[in-house]
Amino acid sequence: MTSPMASWLAREIASQPALIEELLAREIPHIAEIVARLPAFSYIVIAARGSSDHAATYAVYTWAALAGWPVALAAPSLYTLYETPPRLDGALVVGISQSGQSPDIVAVVSEARRQGRPTLAITNDRNSPLGNTADEVVELGVGIEQSVAATKTYLAQLAVIAIFAAAWSGSTERLADLRAVPAALNATLQGTSDITARIQRYRDVAGFTVIGRGFNYATAFELALKLKELTSIQAIAYSSADFRHGPVATISNGSPVILVMPRGAAYADMYELALGLRQREADLLVISDVPEGLALATTPLPLAVAAPEWLSPLTTILPGQKLALQLTLARGMNPDAPRGLQKVTRTL
Repeated sequence: MTSPMASWLAREIASQPALIEELLAREIPHIAEIVARLPAFSYIVIAARGSSDHAATYAVYTWAALAGWPVALAAPSLYTLYETPPRLDGALVVGISQSGQSPDIVAVVSEARRQGRPTLAITNDRNSPLGNTADEVVELGVGIEQSVAATKTYLAQLAVIAIFAAAWSGSTERLADLRAVPAALNATLQGTSDITARIQRYRDVAGFTVIGRGFNYATAFELALKLKELTSIQAIAYSSADFRHGPVATISNGSPVILVMPRGAAYADMYELALGLRQREADLLVISDVPEGLALATTPLPLAVAAPEWLSPLTTILPGQKLALQLTLARGMNPDAPRGLQKVTRTL
């Protein structure tokens, strides 16, 4: 078994507060320059896969809520397998990819440029095919991610998306909220130091249900992916609204359900769902900064800081990352070498 402090994954999780602080200092002025020179557009189309697709889901909410931009997720197969790319009149097209290597994401951005639309790449390698294709590039600058499961690159993508949202909104208050994020990340990680003993009960479960809503819809999907990648346990993500439309029937006595429910507009709905799941005798793992919500949990995963809801996905994913890491170790698996996976995945 790999010890938690010996793994690349543990070190990369721990590095995130400092890396995000450096990213904010570097990219807040850079992104302001990009926003100022972008040509006119009416909506945004994002192409992404895997964890980057979950970051794109965060952008769907954040860029709409703070800046009013309609945001759509691209269907890359239309550009590659079917060779029938849609018209992109009026669009800003954004490619999000940790490696910048996936041909289908590059194809979407390339087609947008062919159609004369402005393009943006968010990647950890500005010299990648994606970085070399887009008009504008924001490089994450968090260093090579050694672990297969994305942690620091995912969080950096969220931070970049949040900077764009704040810049488009024109709000100095939101920029101030952003600058407080590294301290909130550090406090949240410190608050997960005792997670090891609490997750032993889940070592042999068959699967997890993971639920979030609104800004943290993305968190639910990213947390579920981390569990699947690292532990080989099935984890299925839902919004609380979709979950009520049928999947709730799968929950019975002892079913482990992870609820991402920080304070904010989605909290009341999540709390109501948690009460119903308690009646079904589900085993609740609750990520929250609200004592009332944590009190419903079999396994509370408290957030040390109450972040503004639009920024909460940057903190709520941290207990999920630590949960996945420690559950991997409890199952005697290597967190740096997930079964059947490699760091860079190239899809057509």
